[in-house]
Amino acid sequence: MIIGTAGHIDHGKTALVRALTGVDTDRLPEEKRRGITIDLGFAPLSLDGVGTVGIVDVPGHEDFVRSMLVGATGIDLGLLVVAADEGVMPQTREHLLILELLKIPRIVVALTKSDLVDAEWLSLVRTDVESLFDESSRLAPLIVPCSSRTGAGLGELRAALSEALRSALPRAVDDLFRLPVDRAFSVRGTGTVVTGTVWSGELLADASVRVLPGGKSARVRRIEQHGASTDRARAGGRAAVALAGLDVGDVPRGSVLVSHDSWQATSVFEAVVAVTSDLADRLSPRTQLRIHAGASEVGARIVFADADSRAGLPAFVRVTTDAPIALRGGDRFVVRLPAPLRTIGGGVVVDPHARRRTPPRLNPTELENLSVEPAARLRFLLEAESTRGLSIRDIPVRVGCAPADVPQLIESANTYAGAHNLFLAEAVERVMATVQRLVAEYEIRSPLSPGIPTRTLREGLRVNDELADIAIRDLERSGEIEANGPVMRRKGWVPSPSPTDVDASNRLAHDICAADREPPSVNELVLRYGSSVPALLHFLERQGRIVQVETDRYYDRSAVDALIAKLREGLVAGHVYVPAQLRDVLGFSRKYLIPFLEFCDRVGVTERRGEGRILRQTSGILLDSSRAQT
Repeated sequence: MIIGTAGHIDHGKTALVRALTGVDTDRLPEEKRRGITIDLGFAPLSLDGVGTVGIVDVPGHEDFVRSMLVGATGIDLGLLVVAADEGVMPQTREHLLILELLKIPRIVVALTKSDLVDAEWLSLVRTDVESLFDESSRLAPLIVPCSSRTGAGLGELRAALSEALRSALPRAVDDLFRLPVDRAFSVRGTGTVVTGTVWSGELLADASVRVLPGGKSARVRRIEQHGASTDRARAGGRAAVALAGLDVGDVPRGSVLVSHDSWQATSVFEAVVAVTSDLADRLSPRTQLRIHAGASEVGARIVFADADSRAGLPAFVRVTTDAPIALRGGDRFVVRLPAPLRTIGGGVVVDPHARRRTPPRLNPTELENLSVEPAARLRFLLEAESTRGLSIRDIPVRVGCAPADVPQLIESANTYAGAHNLFLAEAVERVMATVQRLVAEYEIRSPLSPGIPTRTLREGLRVNDELADIAIRDLERSGEIEANGPVMRRKGWVPSPSPTDVDASNRLAHDICAADREPPSVNELVLRYGSSVPALLHFLERQGRIVQVETDRYYDRSAVDALIAKLREGLVAGHVYVPAQLRDVLGFSRKYLIPFLEFCDRVGVTERRGEGRILRQTSGILLDSSRAQT
């Protein structure tokens, strides 16, 4: 577990950490020279009934709030430090606001330097702190007067910290691993080392990790926690990780170590945001802001779904960042104004990989549910993705849940699952309706056809292949449609030629039959009888009256049977015959000979051997193999 300090500059945060742990967290020469904390410091603290926890000491100066934000994100308890001789100050208020925006669940207040004031003054400062929490709508925290110089109250403070942390739920180690990097440096003989708080999951020594947003991969050479080597780093603990194959410049502060492939950096995300200042009605899509998420800080612009969003009220927004960052559904972030520097609000990520679209307008209840409920975010994402579907593998990252929770989330939602993607039932039902419409329209346009070709149907749907499979399969199971070879049709539907169609098909069959072994081409028949010829020819073929020998030519079935009989009678099995010999056997010109011989190869009557052909030893020919059954 992690404790993060917070509070105004020179209120004794670092001295308090040193008194509690014996560790001086001011490590930089400039920090020691100036007597103020500039960057994050870290120290282990042993607490009765809890064990060893990490303390993150943050700067209190307003110029270093960005560093404070890095330290405050991902902590389990905020230790708000207020000097008894000064009371509540500007950075006290801003740091508490940041803890509120990040939804840090527990806060303990240390009234430091209490040895410098009398009891009456101390009581006034306590009242001031309590009123501060009244303004924030938080429950009154434990407030402990203490002195780092004399040691007074430190025992009570330790007890308060233990009591607050004993109620904290341990973070799940079966989640996806993620560690935001807050420091990176090089150690002689070890190489690049990064430090940070493990937000989720666990990391094993020798495991492979990726660094986001850069995407470079590395091997974990060594892991340390509280100065001792360990074989794994688990959620809720500080860790130093030595990485093989990377330079320090490859993992700057703000990078994130991950191990699962579904983690990706993003530049556009959707969120629920509350702007706590009076600037809410003056922010525009062009307003330059700073987004602080984890250890990352990037420039950003925000588009509100509702132009009338008011201060302090949640609003749905789309955030576009100047540089990619690694986010997860449910992540908390803080919004700051770059000039003048101040914190103006914060929010929670709803969709870390949002599509560019007009943000939807949502009511307060929907906004609240999206902020706290993975199930609500799952449905929202499914609605946003519509017929594209949501990758099941990506649900833990995009929704913000442990992988083990995914089956239950899917079960509680009204969804259809494909091999890789998840679809909302409403999306499937829309596609099913489209399938039925396309099948019916095709039957009306092509009454002689046995159904709509499956490929034509899928192209007409214009949806994810998995979604098409689900919709078609469901309709087949319900008996609405059925497969008929390479086509789909309504259950029990059969071609219904009109008297005109029957007459026209009979005339076509007559012309083809009369031409015997040299029938007219399809183009010639179209010129003779019109554009309905192709459909009529397919109709005759399904009836078994004609056979398609080549793309542009059909033969009468009896003529084909007679020609094949001639081949069987005129050829000796095993002997190779060249085209000239076969022309003499069949008795027609080369124009018709080669296409007919290729047809015989396809249906298994002959087999090509070099420049000639041999008669195959088969029990029968396969003329019906390509005909759809009616």
